Amino acid sequence: MPNVLISPIGPKKSCASWEIEGLLRLFLNSIDPRVAESSKDLIVYGGRGKAARNHQAVKAIVHELKNLQVDETLIIQSGKPVGKFKTYVSSPRIVNASSVLVPHWSTDETFSKLVDKELIMYGQSTAASWAYIGVQGVLQGTFETMGEIAKKHFDHTLRGKIVLTSGLGGMSTAQPLSVTMHGGVCIVVEISEEKIDQRLKSNYCDIKVDTLEEAIKLAKEAATAKKPLAIALVGNVSERYREALKLGFIPDIVTDQTSAHDLHMGYIPSGLNLEQAKTLRKKNLTHYHQLIKESLLLHVEAMVNFKEQGAIVFEYGNNLRKQAFQAGYEKAFTIPGFAAEYLRPLYCEGRGPCRWIALSGDPEDIYKMDELVLEVFEHDKRVSRWINFVQEKIYFYGLPARTCWLNYEEREQIGVFINEMVQSGELSAPVAITRDHSEGSTMAAPFRETENMLDGSDVVADWPILNAMLNASAGASMVSIQNGGGVGIGNSVHSGMTVIADGSEEASEKLRKVLVVDPGMSIIRHADAGYVQAKKSLDKIKMSKR
Repeated sequence: MPNVLISPIGPKKSCASWEIEGLLRLFLNSIDPRVAESSKDLIVYGGRGKAARNHQAVKAIVHELKNLQVDETLIIQSGKPVGKFKTYVSSPRIVNASSVLVPHWSTDETFSKLVDKELIMYGQSTAASWAYIGVQGVLQGTFETMGEIAKKHFDHTLRGKIVLTSGLGGMSTAQPLSVTMHGGVCIVVEISEEKIDQRLKSNYCDIKVDTLEEAIKLAKEAATAKKPLAIALVGNVSERYREALKLGFIPDIVTDQTSAHDLHMGYIPSGLNLEQAKTLRKKNLTHYHQLIKESLLLHVEAMVNFKEQGAIVFEYGNNLRKQAFQAGYEKAFTIPGFAAEYLRPLYCEGRGPCRWIALSGDPEDIYKMDELVLEVFEHDKRVSRWINFVQEKIYFYGLPARTCWLNYEEREQIGVFINEMVQSGELSAPVAITRDHSEGSTMAAPFRETENMLDGSDVVADWPILNAMLNASAGASMVSIQNGGGVGIGNSVHSGMTVIADGSEEASEKLRKVLVVDPGMSIIRHADAGYVQAKKSLDKIKMSKR
């Protein structure tokens, strides 16, 4: 299979309907070399998150979609098409399950054996659900988190504050830009100079330095001048954090977003460079994992030390605390998680990550939708600031896309309005409307989205399954159920959905139903757990329906 597959663009389709064509384009966009972290390996992002099991499966998926009928549903099992059935025109065109193991065997060891046999793949979140749009996809979630930190601790701004973090991969790259969006200064540690250079070219970072001393000097100067600055520091996170402590440098905020959920591929232990890690991984995996444990212990211990010395410290959903705890560091969970600490109030009002992708490939379609959002939600300053900022800072790779955290009412509104723009010809082709998996009801993740639930229901995974079934019932174009997400096999169950706005009345009806499922279920899930704000949101919805 050639490694240059990219999504078709333009107004002409090669499938039986735009609904199917849209899913084909999303799939090919996910593995596009301009979008995926390693297209030749089918790695979309997050260590080893894939959109298809292997190159043979890629060919089969493309073939099946090009021949799928409008009243058929294609079944995809861990990135491989396994069958299709006659259903209804209103049914999902694709149902998809990835990495879902029987709970007792839902372990890295079992999963890795199945991967070696090519029976399964790691789907991450938006990789297997074909909704990945590059760094922008996680950017607003990180933006919202930094905004909540600014609101809670620093009088609504990060101006004059310094954030120390790490990782410039497909998800973690959102961190430095999210900090500067709030006026702050960010030092981000990354071991790969290639990744740093990529992020410099695409505006996510402003400058690269080789020494911590230089990074601290630049950060303090910018903070004193109250100017935003994103500094990429070459190095290993475990080493750099300990070095900062020795120098007596205590940032205002400390976190981390290396791919610690995937210790096999995503985390480089202290003392090794990338090539040495790759070699040792092949030659002596046992020793490699021992080095990782030692590195994790020191890494998280340093973060706890920062916290004890006054920094605001939190884990950003990469399962770092659990990995360190299992390695023997008992104080790992004295660090809070970001979702419970900062995002849960947003979940309680049904606010979450909506995104839309221009299947035309034309950036002008996105800018027209931006103008719509700015007009319709003029009253929401958070949305306006977000759209204005990303228009200036975000480059499009592959199919142009936009993401925006919207609440219960706003998502249904934007979906219907976009469909009307397609219908009128204002947009040059249909639009895919989808989301991240970091929702209040779509993710059961006791070390992330459902950590420290008020009623103790952290590990209850009924909610994402109910969410997926509801989305299928409401008419989503594609529905997925997955295991592992960004926290690792056995640590989460989550669901994805996509609906294609093709301008038809049928699509409008679907959008009116599908786009209330996620925010509605988020409110119900949190109201059921006893959150007062969610109960108020639910009462407000009930009143509006009378």
